[in-house]
Amino acid sequence: MVAFPNLSSDAGLKKLDEHLLTRSYITGYQASKDDITVFTALSKPPTSEYVNVSRWFHHIDALLRISGVSAEGSGVVVEGQSPITEEAVATPPAAESKAAAEEEEDDDVDLFGEETEEEKKAAEERAASVKASTKKKESGKSSVLIDIKPWDDETDMKKLEEAVRSIQMEGLFWGASKLVPVGYGIKKLQIMCTIVDDLVSIDTMIEEQLTVEPINEYVQSCDIVAFNKI
Repeated sequence: MVAFPNLSSDAGLKKLDEHLLTRSYITGYQASKDDITVFTALSKPPTSEYVNVSRWFHHIDALLRISGVSAEGSGVVVEGQSPITEEAVATPPAAESKAAAEEEEDDDVDLFGEETEEEKKAAEERAASVKASTKKKESGKSSVLIDIKPWDDETDMKKLEEAVRSIQMEGLFWGASKLVPVGYGIKKLQIMCTIVDDLVSIDTMIEEQLTVEPINEYVQSCDIVAFNKI
């Protein structure tokens, strides 16, 4: 079981940053309730001083917005943090919850009054939003871990990662990454991404974007290390 000091302190954030230096998630190879426990223990988004924590935080935030997290994890303890609940795993970020609460308060006003044109329009927009959200959730999502190998030890790995992350499309969300030694001074880039299955094909992305010009100036080959349904 992993344990962290109070994450409101610099010492706690420093330990978490060191922990995530070589990891994409708190435990295991996919997002789990352990990540949610640590995520909710942070009172605010981490500053850029903690590079690894900041990268992980925004990745988990994106996962929660598009799909939620269901994997159990192997256990984590954060000083001063209560155990994670099922409701917290499925609850959207606080800002969205607050906005929803404000909408509910607005709906409660003048329950028996005549509905105005603006209220009718707002109700129709909310219904359309709910319908679109439901349709979006029906699409399956996957978490993918990719190994990306350079040509040699002289390849600029920073530019390689920038080139990889420059690939943007609907349903593709880049996550945490790290450099892993291969041998003879060569390091490969290991990077996580989350995809909406109906919108993104990893095989097609590798064949038509990651291994062709101009990115193939840095990338020699790509391998899918792990592919997990969310």
